[in-house]
Amino acid sequence: MTKRTKQIVQIAAVFAFGIFVAISFGADYETGESIGRTFTTTLLVMLRLLPCAFVLVALFDVWVERKTVERHFGESSGLRGYLWASLLGGMTIGGMYLGFPVAYSLYKKGARLSVIFAYVGFAGACRIPMTLFEISFMGAKFTAVRLGVTLPLIILTSMAMGRFLERRGYEITE
Repeated sequence: MTKRTKQIVQIAAVFAFGIFVAISFGADYETGESIGRTFTTTLLVMLRLLPCAFVLVALFDVWVERKTVERHFGESSGLRGYLWASLLGGMTIGGMYLGFPVAYSLYKKGARLSVIFAYVGFAGACRIPMTLFEISFMGAKFTAVRLGVTLPLIILTSMAMGRFLERRGYEITE
């Protein structure tokens, strides 16, 4: 499939979705209306969050030196890189909207692939706001057990994935 054909298919899919939602509201189809409302809510949240997130990522990209990232997240960082990744991932706000751009920025500045995978895992599973929310609903004991299981598993799987992909010469591309 050519690039032009892919673009046409994507545009057609967006129009088909819009038509489906519009018909759903006109025909009083509850599932379609719910899909439309959820899409609109998510879109508005993203439009409020993404500009600020991308400004912060750009500032990180400009202000943080490559040697600093290499020292704390690079090949010579050892287990300290995973500690920094857990702290940075835990403080990431905005979920994966911000997590993936930060991960790419870390990679461009010399972070080790396995540490980047760990950061993405921590940003997805161990964010502080999410953990506090979880404590309020599930209790501190449940959250402690979940974190006690999740943290080592994220580190072990990121180490395994990083080693596997680095042996094969994998590189993250734009």
